Amino acid sequence: MEFRDAPPARRYAQIVGPTVVVIGIVGLILGEQSLLDVLNIDIAEDIIHLVTGGLLTYVGFAKTEGSVVRAVVGGLGVVYLLVGLVSFAEPNPLGLFPSEYSTLDNLIHLALGVLGIGAALLSGGKATTARPAPR
Repeated sequence: MEFRDAPPARRYAQIVGPTVVVIGIVGLILGEQSLLDVLNIDIAEDIIHLVTGGLLTYVGFAKTEGSVVRAVVGGLGVVYLLVGLVSFAEPNPLGLFPSEYSTLDNLIHLALGVLGIGAALLSGGKATTARPAPR
């Protein structure tokens, strides 16, 4: 299945997954500081980025069933959306991170959440397996 033929959830996973992994790697290299004095970077968030980005990358590129791709993309979309919403009220949700989320962090989480949920919903009725059709 070519990228342009892939359902929205798989395309989302193929783009966002590797991007989030790179963000996690860059964060680990930079250490616990803010990126350009705008984005929160710390080890706990970097590990979360590596895990969630790795999961998205796997379902995006592996021969996983469309229902699994939709579930992962939609589920992580809900998580990203909740993180964005909660962080506007409490910039350091549950005290998990040494640094607080910035407004830009929150907007990115909200955008990833809305796009992930939308991609999962738009992929609902399609046959989205990455396996080739039987001959």
